[in-house]
Amino acid sequence: MISNISLQEKTVLYLNGVSKTFDGFKAINNLNLIIKPGELRAIIGPNGAGKTTMMDIITGKTRPDTGDVYFNNEVDLTRYTEAEIANMGIGRKFQKPTVIETLTVFENLELALAGDRKVRDSLFFSLSGQGLARIDEVFEVVGLGEKRNAMAGSLAHGQKQRLEIGMLLAQKPQLLLIDEPAAGMTDEETANLSALLKSIAGEHSVVVVEHDMEFVRSLDSTVTVLHEGSVLAEGPLSKVQENERVIEVYLGR
Repeated sequence: MISNISLQEKTVLYLNGVSKTFDGFKAINNLNLIIKPGELRAIIGPNGAGKTTMMDIITGKTRPDTGDVYFNNEVDLTRYTEAEIANMGIGRKFQKPTVIETLTVFENLELALAGDRKVRDSLFFSLSGQGLARIDEVFEVVGLGEKRNAMAGSLAHGQKQRLEIGMLLAQKPQLLLIDEPAAGMTDEETANLSALLKSIAGEHSVVVVEHDMEFVRSLDSTVTVLHEGSVLAEGPLSKVQENERVIEVYLGR
């Protein structure tokens, strides 16, 4: 249980004094981070700043050497496996879409809704009326209704990214971790994605790791800058961009 945070302050994610060393390299160094319910947060920073390791620790892929990692104020994530954490309501989307291209868009969402069954079993999983209604809701949110019966492999890159976010949403996660979603997108796709992420924040907490500053600006959220495994600066992008250390180590002049 979190001891040094007030009971009145509800958190979805709480990292305190988290450190992780790999072969003498400190990838995460006394990292502190709080994400509140429904918050949209952007995480930026140079390569090697610890962004991926941070997400690995949150999702149970990597164990921290020291520090606290709590979900919903009281669940100690360091005690659980990757699969257990995913089932708790923490969804992670990697940079490269992992949709199954030989299935339809609908079947990809159906597979996601089937949960942790084996793929073969999931394909024979019978959707309930409630499950079908959930998929319809997801189609409405991600804007892919017209592609319902299209093969996922035929989708444009931006549509695949939205489908994968939809696959996470089908499972009703409380927290979504999204890794560099704007990479390789057209301006129109980027604008659509930004609108999608802002629309799902509130009902979900969303943490976006991104390098594209214009995309980060469009999210209009609090920005956390990581450097050498810890928080260098935090606040609105306009404020962060004026920070001399952030300019020096990341943004340049």
